[in-house]
Amino acid sequence: MGTEKRERQKANREAKLAAEAAAAAKQRRNRTIRNGLILLVLIVGVMLVLSLTSCTKSDSEGSANGYTKSGDVTTTVPSADSGSASTKATYGTGACAPAGGTDKPVLTFDAAPKKCIDPAKTYTATFKTNLGDITVPLDTKRTPVTTNNFVNLARSGFYDGTKIFRTEAASGIIQGGSPHTQDNSDPGPGYTIPDESLPFTSADYKPGSLSMARTSAPNSAGGQFFFLSNEAGRYLGDAQQLGPSAGSYVVFGQTTKGLDVLEKIAALDNGSSAPSSPVTIEKVTITES
Repeated sequence: MGTEKRERQKANREAKLAAEAAAAAKQRRNRTIRNGLILLVLIVGVMLVLSLTSCTKSDSEGSANGYTKSGDVTTTVPSADSGSASTKATYGTGACAPAGGTDKPVLTFDAAPKKCIDPAKTYTATFKTNLGDITVPLDTKRTPVTTNNFVNLARSGFYDGTKIFRTEAASGIIQGGSPHTQDNSDPGPGYTIPDESLPFTSADYKPGSLSMARTSAPNSAGGQFFFLSNEAGRYLGDAQQLGPSAGSYVVFGQTTKGLDVLEKIAALDNGSSAPSSPVTIEKVTITES
């Protein structure tokens, strides 16, 4: 009997130890699950913050400094006073280039140009590229300051011999205007111009539209520009996709001839938003009428 009693006591102790071990294991599993859930929440939170803050970064004088890449054309919310600044856009104090152009390209300026155009007249920019010509009447009614800047740069030879360095088949973005570096790191003409007549809508960002590129900061456009070659670019004016930053790229022209050339250029996207073969803007000519 004594031996049987001892066996029962031993079995009870072993059962008790097994139960305690099982309870401890369950607690460890619960802690592991709880810690895993906490870590998951933290990771999701960090990813959300990063996704929001990344919208303020731009890879262009405009990522669609943007742009924008795609926005990269840029997705920065304009500052509280950028809207008022856009409605009070003013000309600069710099000299005007000769209407007939310059003998040698001028790439750096002391200030944005003073009023060099007559807003009552029509100004048309013709982009002569190695893939064909693109004709773009410029908007002197809604964006006279932006058009004035582009006309003066074109007459100064700023764009002559420059490369298209960004081509996106999906979004239709075609970006250029960087004579110093031939990429989006270009310092520009040495000044910036104010944003004008913001915001623009998806209806403005249509195939063939011509806009100023800029950094994520308001009023930071200078020399870089971008075309849109297809309907996908309308996202730039869509608040549901870009939030308050939608419509922050100034549209100042619309292609009337050469949309096929733009489509051809966009199709050269090599998969990394760059053309697979060189695209050169041989010259930009301004016609006044």
